[in-house]
Amino acid sequence: MDAAKLNQLKDFIQACKSDPSILSDPSLDFFRSYIESIGGKLPAEAYKHGEFKASHVVEESDDEMGDAATEEEEPEIVESDVELDESDIVEPDNDPPQQMGDPSIEVSEENRDSSQEAKAQAMEALSEGKLEEAIDNLTKAITLNPTSAIMYATRASVYIKMKKPNAAIRDACAALEINPDSAKGYKSRGIAQAMLGEWEKAAKDLHIASNIDYDEEISSVLKKVEPNVHKIEEHQRKYDRMRKEREDMKIERERQRRKAEAQAAYERAKKQEQSSSSRTGGMPGGFPAGMGGGMPGGFGGFPAGMGGGMPGGFPAGMGGGMPGGFPAGMGGGVPGGMPGGFPGNMPGGMPGNIDYSKILNDPELMAAFKDPEVMAALQDVMKNPANLAKHQANPKLAPVIAKMMGKFAGPK
Repeated sequence: MDAAKLNQLKDFIQACKSDPSILSDPSLDFFRSYIESIGGKLPAEAYKHGEFKASHVVEESDDEMGDAATEEEEPEIVESDVELDESDIVEPDNDPPQQMGDPSIEVSEENRDSSQEAKAQAMEALSEGKLEEAIDNLTKAITLNPTSAIMYATRASVYIKMKKPNAAIRDACAALEINPDSAKGYKSRGIAQAMLGEWEKAAKDLHIASNIDYDEEISSVLKKVEPNVHKIEEHQRKYDRMRKEREDMKIERERQRRKAEAQAAYERAKKQEQSSSSRTGGMPGGFPAGMGGGMPGGFGGFPAGMGGGMPGGFPAGMGGGMPGGFPAGMGGGVPGGMPGGFPGNMPGGMPGNIDYSKILNDPELMAAFKDPEVMAALQDVMKNPANLAKHQANPKLAPVIAKMMGKFAGPK
């Protein structure tokens, strides 16, 4: 190889050692690929951002990949508390359920009238602030007429005043079972739910009540409930978004992992194929594999060198040199008019000043080396020179060998 080019190559290698980022230049992709194809590893600086991970996954074992995946696992999302206005929340009442009416009985007119009288007494007690007495009278009214939604809704409103939201909710639900359009039933249940901090349920019931029969009390309660609902909804949207982003990242990591595994499998298969090819013979654009030793620099697909023999013989171990032909002792001739072997005048073997560039620069020879039939025949001859005889009738091989011998011949 030209000494000037060798020096340039040495300078380039030294520059890469000093600054590996030189190799990140896209124009050197082929060089990075070559180094990796023969098992070499490059530092992270030799890759553009985003490429380093994929190239090094090729060398990772399954266990290492599993460990890396574990390390990438992020902690569970823990929701923060929402700052809400809870000034009107009360402790839930845990009293035994209040007495309810029997909806299966038939209500007479007399009982209806008695129920209305009991209700009137309850309203009077309520106006005097006698809440327990109001509850007793309303319970009597419900017992006399258990089909009246208004009786249950009214008792629910009294329980709210007594700060017993659970009892109020039971009565409100009973009222709504009897009359699904009971505005007072929705209103009482909504207020009671707000007292328990069930903001979203409260807002829903209060809006329904307002649509049926709007009043100022409903509006007043909604002004306290809705800000809390909005905060809860925004909080929920925030963490739903975070969870989705986390899930999307997880999916993307899994996709990258599968891609890296596929790339690793491909690279392993490629290396195995190259290794198998180098063992079984053949070389792209060069002499068959199996020619041990070393030819400086190689050419095309020359396997690592060709020791012994050339120069001074072709190849080492080919018996007898070539005094008057190729090889010694092989009679007959190659088609093309060279009886007795290839031209003589090469006593003692091949000349020692072979210019291999003549072969490299000969397009006909380089094209012939790509022909599998020619390469197989050349390999057969290289393994056993005596096999030349069986290839003499091959019109492809004879001109190639003749031309090669012409290239190897010394100065005339």
